[in-house]
Amino acid sequence: MTPPDHPRTPRPAPAGGPPTIWHRLDLLLARIRPHREPLSLLADALVIAACWNVTYLFRLGFERWISARPDYDHWVLLGVVVTYLAAFALLRVPQAMWRFSGFGEVKRLTLACVLAGAVAAALVMGAGLSQVPRAVLALHPFVALMGLCVVRMAYRMLYEHARQRITGSEREIRRAVVMGAGAAARLLLAGIHEQGWIVLGLLDDDPAKQGARIAGVPVLGPLEAIADKAVRGAATHVVVALPSATRAQRRRALDLAAKTGLPVVTVPSVDELRTGKSRIERLREIEPEDLLGREPVRLDDSGVAAVVAGRTVLITGAGGSIGSELCRQVAQFAPARIVLYELSEFNLYTIEQELSQAFPAVELVRLIGDVKDLAHLRASFAAWRPDVVFHAAAFKHVPLMEEQHNALAALRNNTLGTWHAALAAAEAGAGRFVLISTDKAVNPTNVMGATKRAAEMVVSMMAEQYPATRFMAVRFGNVLGSSGSVIPKFKEQIARGGPVTVTHPEIIRYFMTIPEAARLVLQAGAIGESGQVLVLDMGEPVRIVDLARDLIRLAGQTTQEIPIVFSGLRPGEKLYEELLADADNTLPTAVPRLRVARLAAESGEIGELLRWAGDAALADDTDVRDALRRVVAEYRPAA
Repeated sequence: MTPPDHPRTPRPAPAGGPPTIWHRLDLLLARIRPHREPLSLLADALVIAACWNVTYLFRLGFERWISARPDYDHWVLLGVVVTYLAAFALLRVPQAMWRFSGFGEVKRLTLACVLAGAVAAALVMGAGLSQVPRAVLALHPFVALMGLCVVRMAYRMLYEHARQRITGSEREIRRAVVMGAGAAARLLLAGIHEQGWIVLGLLDDDPAKQGARIAGVPVLGPLEAIADKAVRGAATHVVVALPSATRAQRRRALDLAAKTGLPVVTVPSVDELRTGKSRIERLREIEPEDLLGREPVRLDDSGVAAVVAGRTVLITGAGGSIGSELCRQVAQFAPARIVLYELSEFNLYTIEQELSQAFPAVELVRLIGDVKDLAHLRASFAAWRPDVVFHAAAFKHVPLMEEQHNALAALRNNTLGTWHAALAAAEAGAGRFVLISTDKAVNPTNVMGATKRAAEMVVSMMAEQYPATRFMAVRFGNVLGSSGSVIPKFKEQIARGGPVTVTHPEIIRYFMTIPEAARLVLQAGAIGESGQVLVLDMGEPVRIVDLARDLIRLAGQTTQEIPIVFSGLRPGEKLYEELLADADNTLPTAVPRLRVARLAAESGEIGELLRWAGDAALADDTDVRDALRRVVAEYRPAA
């Protein structure tokens, strides 16, 4: 939604308001733009009247262009103007935007002037007004056409010159109404003009601020006033500038902004400003965490530093969505080194480059490796002797794992790979091993969920066999913004012009952000006991179709422009996910909203499944599902 930065630098404007003549000119045009059609008719009437006089001057010369006119000429002129304006209204000329005037507008004006000129000439001659020169009646439509075109071209040239002076580029001038008139808005106004923005007004619920002016910009009313077209005026964007507001307050502002049909952008969050990741005037698109209808989970990090600081931490799947965020958060606790274990060369290079720049003091070990390769895992763990292992490597795409010939790959990677990583960790003397699991492991209906549930069983088995290492699992729901999640997919579909595909109108999911997921994993590693599966109370579920509508509206579109299409549930997909932290099935911990799952007794022999998966070079999908059913009693494959 936010246009990218351009190499040309706009003309800087001093802080505090639009000081240049070009900023003032655009503000004036923005204020009168809601009245564009009547003003266009008025301007055209003046041009037509002026061209009538120019035609007389051309026909009669300077000496006679006033004296030789008939006494009733002013009434004739009035009738001519009314005739032209009627023709313009009929052909919808006033609805055109002058700043986009081109050949199409010239064609419409030509037709209108020829039609109006012919009607006016016929009326004058039919009324017997013979003193009006016939040459004036014949020439006036063409002179008027030239005058009307010149005025429009002059306006477009002036507008484009002002745009160049304001934005420093060919892009359109962006006019914003800012929701919020606090300290953030003041800082925003001090720098936003340098990026080519024009601020038309501010909105704030504080009655003391309404009617005031902040840095020369008026406070137009409360946040609800954004629904008023007169308040929005010629705005092209809505800016939500409430970084210190609660998540519920920000969500309310986003909902109000989305209803305007304008693209919505926001200022960085308090966390982004505090950590120096961004500046207040660097507007950004709406991120997944902005759409989360609850406050983000703030877990107690006091014990994390004791577990991570000064230690060697190994992360499998280090380049994935969760793995890379784990790397970022682990690096903040100053570990001795981070061992990045990743199968994808590109993902490994990307996260290594990012960490090297952001945390130059942290030693990084880059390893290309596959968790299905036990020998390589053993050698890597023996070489680096990690104190803490976070196992994030997994296949997680539910429909893809349901497709023919992929079930064995899911079993080998998710379950057998977990056993390999856990075994290598135990043999290398790691103090903690944390498996990243999923809510799909609760009463699984698909291969991916069943293999992750079997991976949790591996953790329980390893906890019994290797008591020197703490083995635990962390289970959470859908992660907003992760690879394969709905938000990136919806954004791509909106950018292509739609449609946005949702599987079912009633499908719901529990959501958390990537940073929340990573914090949960770190917290679990700090407080978890061996053999435990920790889960997060994730609040109320979200309807996926509502999420899609929010993204469409925040992009400045409507569901008529970007339709939503229901494609049907995919193979192995549930309509409703199980509650992750139901009090009937979990026990509390010392950390609020973090609970320990009470797992049912395991009816299958996980060791037998691991041996079968290790020996099965090729296996039919039915055989894989049967093998999983024998071990994961609650696995019920979807029809």
